[in-house]
Amino acid sequence: MIALICLGAVVATKFAVSPLSVRYSSVEFGLVFIDLAVLAAFIFVALRSNRFWPLWVAGLQLTSSMAHLMKAVDLHLLPEAYAAAAALWSYPILIILAIGTWRHHRRMQRDLGAPVPAA
Repeated sequence: MIALICLGAVVATKFAVSPLSVRYSSVEFGLVFIDLAVLAAFIFVALRSNRFWPLWVAGLQLTSSMAHLMKAVDLHLLPEAYAAAAALWSYPILIILAIGTWRHHRRMQRDLGAPVPAA
């Protein structure tokens, strides 16, 4: 589910981002909407999950979403700093997703009695 949310956000971002010449020079309201929708979806998944890693994903998305608030509070914030703050936490989210998926796969193999390949 988390992977599908991430893929949907990537596709939606392609349509919501401003032209390159003015990108991140003001609050990117299209990206705000996408980030808040992704945050809500991650929180929904985290609250329904019996694992801890979705909470980390939701927390990192909250941190990423706060970049928009930073820009709204200080309109003179450099576009590069705004862009970095908005995008930086997506990489750890993907790493956590990969680790969580790998651990889920290992757990399913163990619980079903299938042989687990050596790491």
